[in-house]
Amino acid sequence: MYKRLTLLLLSIFTFASVSAQDWALKSNIAYDATASMNLGVEVALADKWTLDLSGNYNPFTINKDTNMKWKHWLIQPEARYWFCHKFGGHFFAMHLWGGEYNISNIDFSPSIFALNLPNLSDYRYQGYFAGAGIGYGYAWMLGKHWNLEFELGVGGAYTWYDKYYCPKCGTKIASEDFIYWGVTKMAVSIVYLF
Repeated sequence: MYKRLTLLLLSIFTFASVSAQDWALKSNIAYDATASMNLGVEVALADKWTLDLSGNYNPFTINKDTNMKWKHWLIQPEARYWFCHKFGGHFFAMHLWGGEYNISNIDFSPSIFALNLPNLSDYRYQGYFAGAGIGYGYAWMLGKHWNLEFELGVGGAYTWYDKYYCPKCGTKIASEDFIYWGVTKMAVSIVYLF
């Protein structure tokens, strides 16, 4: 299995054009600030079009004694149209996003995320979400191989989840769903181009 995967990756990189500014690796500093591991890959499709695929993962329990957690994973594919040239300047984006979460005993209500829940400190929510949005961004060229990129996206998501009364005891009290409209992407990314 590993031999086949290695051969596939070598074939892709052997036959793909890997000249300057055809590929990019990136990390979203906004996700890093919340201890969410993340990685993005972007590939040029044409002079002004790129395809971005990013994801993040947070497996951590903040406080084991109180079962405080903001665990989640998400994936976000995105098509980008660059107004000047790929990987530089202004761009317009269309993205999909989806993932899974397990949140409990948090002392605030995050109305800008996929959940708009009134009592995160009293309940535990475990569920999934999927949606789409549009975005606008700008990439500053810092050097031949480095960019600093900002993006803000808005759209919607459908989320379905189980609600548990006590963050520690785990007694399920309801299965609910919710449609969210608002911010779907916030990114401040360090980008390496190759």
